[in-house]
Amino acid sequence: MTKIIVQALRMTLIFTALTGLAYPLLVTGIAQALFRKQADGSLQIRNGQVVGSTLLAQKFESKRYFWPRPSASDFGTVPSGASNLGPTSQVLQSNVTARIEAFRSAHTLSGSVAVPADMVFQSGSGVDPHISPESARLQVHRVAQARNVPESSMEALVAQATEPPQFGFLGDPRVNVLLLNLAIDRL
Repeated sequence: MTKIIVQALRMTLIFTALTGLAYPLLVTGIAQALFRKQADGSLQIRNGQVVGSTLLAQKFESKRYFWPRPSASDFGTVPSGASNLGPTSQVLQSNVTARIEAFRSAHTLSGSVAVPADMVFQSGSGVDPHISPESARLQVHRVAQARNVPESSMEALVAQATEPPQFGFLGDPRVNVLLLNLAIDRL
């Protein structure tokens, strides 16, 4: 019996050292060597201050900035996640209806203009940093007007900020809201 306990303790110590120490250190070392920016959180720095991460959405509510998609966690990273409301949920239906009306009102859109789904539905994580190019284009008028710049300047920034599908075929074109808003501030 003692022999089995000693073997079990040895195996526990060996696997703790391998999986709890050696493996994490190896992966961290490789990530720091090959993908330093991503491993450090893809932080964006302006005037020596960290202003955000390109991997996480931030709350932008000013008319001077492009808005991200809604967040179930109010853009908090610790409680991030979806609301888990199903398609038959009255709460989800009222939230979506209210968001559509608020988006149309803020952007002076007629009832015939479809509001993109990413502006009314929350992402699965609640902190998705991207919106569709269509969502960004619908916000151009509001942002240009608030900043007193030509809409063509905003449209050009949206076009520059539009990223293609990953590897050319995974997903859809997308716009990182933080990077777009930082580009606007540089104007």
